[in-house]
Amino acid sequence: MSNFKEYKVVHIVEGGCGTVLLGASGIPVQKMEAELNTLVQDGWQVVFQVIEQKRFMLFWKREAVIITLGR
Repeated sequence: MSNFKEYKVVHIVEGGCGTVLLGASGIPVQKMEAELNTLVQDGWQVVFQVIEQKRFMLFWKREAVIITLGR
């Protein structure tokens, strides 16, 4: 049983231009790190994370990170 009273879900998506032009661009790690650092200062803790792959514009796949935080 967790002691969290509220949860927040953060969805960070791989860039679309790099996916189309290069075939893949990767998760924006610096953006994810900056957002998590800001949220941690507000008392949030990472509870769970998952990486998803979705089809993007018929031919490509695009990754996203879904992070669940609690406090």
